[in-house]
Amino acid sequence: MSGLSILNVDAVRAAPLAQEPYHYILGDGVLRPDAVDALRRDFPNIGKPGYLTVDEVQLKGRFKDLIEELESDEFSAVLSDKFGIDLVSCPRLTTIMKRSQPKYGAIHTDGPSKVMTLLVYMNDAWEAPAGGRLRVLYDGQNFEPYAVEVPPTMGTLFAFLRADNSWHGHRPFEGERRVVQVAWVRDAAELERKKKRNRTAQFLKGIFGR
Repeated sequence: MSGLSILNVDAVRAAPLAQEPYHYILGDGVLRPDAVDALRRDFPNIGKPGYLTVDEVQLKGRFKDLIEELESDEFSAVLSDKFGIDLVSCPRLTTIMKRSQPKYGAIHTDGPSKVMTLLVYMNDAWEAPAGGRLRVLYDGQNFEPYAVEVPPTMGTLFAFLRADNSWHGHRPFEGERRVVQVAWVRDAAELERKKKRNRTAQFLKGIFGR
């Protein structure tokens, strides 16, 4: 029996594993309905734009429980089975975003230090026609055509194995865009380097306002 009370692993297992243009899953209902109200209430009150590491954010209540579940070996084992790769042995870097800026979303693949990236969206609704909707892309230049578009609504999960062609991004959006990101990285030293880089970036944003 699963010890996960917030994450619905059956929804993860049921999500089809796409092979093209790279390996990814897109699922919904990943957050159990009886946990949503508490998660909405306990989502961190973040004033800064961009992603912050869990070390930089005050975690509380059921949202703190969610982070612990996302970082657990049990959940990594579920994803390992899904993707056919060992993720349990990989260190995890979790970051949280509440506010997006127009400059975010540029097309990229993620760096080679990452093994896999997972996003859990936590927005009640999404009215922007295209802005802020992550797309699985075929190259590093064009938002169209795209393989799939990810609705950033409550309980939507998108996860992909990093590859040289794992292109993704979204059109500009400014405003509230709640998302938790977990990255499985290759080693502990890389994890610390990424945490330090993120802290430096947030520090500079505080000084220069960008």
